[in-house]
Amino acid sequence: MPKTYTIDKDYQNSRFDRWFKTNIIDLPQSLIEKIIRLNKVKINSKRTKSSYRVQPGDIVEVYNISNFKVNERPKILRYKPSKKEVNVYDDYIIENNDNFIVINKPPGIPVQSGTKSFRNIIDILKNTKFFENQKPYIVHRLDKETSGVLIIAKTREYAQLFTSLFRIRKIHKTYLALTYGKISKSNNTLKDDLITYDKNRKVIQKAISYLKVLRTSNYYSYVELKPITGRKHQLRKQLYNIGNPIIGDDKYFTNRIIKERKIKNKGLMLHAYKIKFMINNTKYNFKAKYNKNFQEFLKKNF
Repeated sequence: MPKTYTIDKDYQNSRFDRWFKTNIIDLPQSLIEKIIRLNKVKINSKRTKSSYRVQPGDIVEVYNISNFKVNERPKILRYKPSKKEVNVYDDYIIENNDNFIVINKPPGIPVQSGTKSFRNIIDILKNTKFFENQKPYIVHRLDKETSGVLIIAKTREYAQLFTSLFRIRKIHKTYLALTYGKISKSNNTLKDDLITYDKNRKVIQKAISYLKVLRTSNYYSYVELKPITGRKHQLRKQLYNIGNPIIGDDKYFTNRIIKERKIKNKGLMLHAYKIKFMINNTKYNFKAKYNKNFQEFLKKNF
């Protein structure tokens, strides 16, 4: 007799092979294909494909697969925050509902762990009251040093929904930045062909952002930015390309300007200020106050 499983709503439209790895057994793709080929798994009493998109209520029948061995992977270490660190996130919450939260991300911490960063927001949020019996899903990212509005989904369904909205550009973001140099108010659109490298392959991507100069001084500009495309480090690269790098950017900067206006490093002066979108005819519009360093620099120089 086969073991039976029912697909729940969190996996709606997920590929069957991904569901299988998460819920049944973590096997290499070749073995999953073999199991399907040997008719050891059925969905709704019918043969299936690894690419099938599962739906809530689908019945999965799994026959004897005891001969197949689990794909052993290195154990992933998780960051374990202190109680004090967890409680601090109460102050960062902008919105909290059953489907997602919105936080004002502090600067200096990545959204998820990486090779250079162990401490991260996702592992901290897992330990807060906002994700009791739930898992945080990343739907977009901010750079480690960038502060501001960040959405984290609470269900797979909403994670997929947000991912789709970002892809079709139905989520609109507004950033604030403090830059070196005086930017002309006539400069209102940034268009670039940004170059990245995928291993040894050169990739050129079009990048478009709208720019509005809010204030200028003799040495700095305070600007509003609305990215239309979503490229890695897009705003940082584009402002660097016009000769006005963001203050505190230690990756995209101009030595001449830095020497002329020596500033003690107070972090990247880039803030995700606003985000707006619509779900089921309900409009959402969230704002995040900028951090202390941003506010102090703005007050002192403009």
